[in-house]
Amino acid sequence: MLDASIASSIGPSSSKMIVPSEVRDIDGKLADFPRVTFRIGLLIPMCGSAGLWAPSCISSAQVAVAQLNESNGICGRPVELIMIDSALEAQTPVEEVINSLIEIGAIDAIVGMHISAVRQNLSKIVRQRVPYIYTPLYEGGENTKGIFAIGDTPDRQLGPALEHFCTDMKIKNWALVGNDYVWPRSSNTYATEKLSQMSADICFERYMPFGISDMSGLVAEIAQTNADAVLLSLVGQDAVTFNRAFGAAGMHDRMIRFSCAIEENSLLASGADNLKELYSASSYFGSLATSQNNSFRERYYAIHGETAPVLNALGQSTYEGVQFLAGLMAAHKEDWHQKDSRSTGAISFDSVRCCNRSGQGPGTAPIYLAKADGALFDIIKKL
Repeated sequence: MLDASIASSIGPSSSKMIVPSEVRDIDGKLADFPRVTFRIGLLIPMCGSAGLWAPSCISSAQVAVAQLNESNGICGRPVELIMIDSALEAQTPVEEVINSLIEIGAIDAIVGMHISAVRQNLSKIVRQRVPYIYTPLYEGGENTKGIFAIGDTPDRQLGPALEHFCTDMKIKNWALVGNDYVWPRSSNTYATEKLSQMSADICFERYMPFGISDMSGLVAEIAQTNADAVLLSLVGQDAVTFNRAFGAAGMHDRMIRFSCAIEENSLLASGADNLKELYSASSYFGSLATSQNNSFRERYYAIHGETAPVLNALGQSTYEGVQFLAGLMAAHKEDWHQKDSRSTGAISFDSVRCCNRSGQGPGTAPIYLAKADGALFDIIKKL
């Protein structure tokens, strides 16, 4: 059993870490939580392959909480974040923790930035008992009542980028590499159909378990193909490990890499020498030069200082997740459980991606193509 005490706050005082034993009192009974604040369970991976995303996800969500608490919070109550480890490698399954927290009324909503496999498992646990905002890019098609997926999907993110590579850059032979779970497999199914329409060929396809410490063998296998490009759907540290092996082998002289999931944290961890000819497509990059992002950056660094975690799409998504939740509860406090992801376009919320007006939901944010330039992405064009 983990330590029963609440861990020290991370950043602003409106944030706490919760461990599984906290939901029970000294007699082992479910504890009783006061409902003075509006408590958001912030589900983020804090260990394992995706753990490198946690600091930026926490920091971005805290900006949204601070902004909301300067006014009326959510439902007229101050907002508080409860950080919960949603990694597959977590000691206690997140499903167990969430079920207990919902049962005792310890959380009023969920904002989740984690892989799709966790979302699919949680959808069977949450069951419309609290609103559940799912923030990262994902494979699409999440229409469960009470769950609101606001991230980029392959038809908007992956498809236009592949068109650019195949049509403008004349790349025709592709290797597909990803972790072995729903998002990489579903995205690659979409990519296969899209590439076929453009008369491009897939010459290699491989799915890897999480936590592989040496990718040199995989890179060597790809080197034996006639691939001109790698569509990379490895996540977190696994993508970093691949990039290091790819760079060490000098593979950037032979082919490009393209990923929808590599963000600025992964660039920092990979090292500049291992990032040549690496591209990404997303509706958000830390370098995005818009008035919305300039304002967000100013608030972010004012709260966390100049040494704050690097801004990136997955981190920033938790800011929008909290803001979307506020907009959802303002518009549908009584009937949110009858809504789903198809309702997002009608929700007005504060967005960094320029999609905050009613009728312009998360699916209408511009998608950008960018190329790695050291620890940042240089935005090339709007797709």
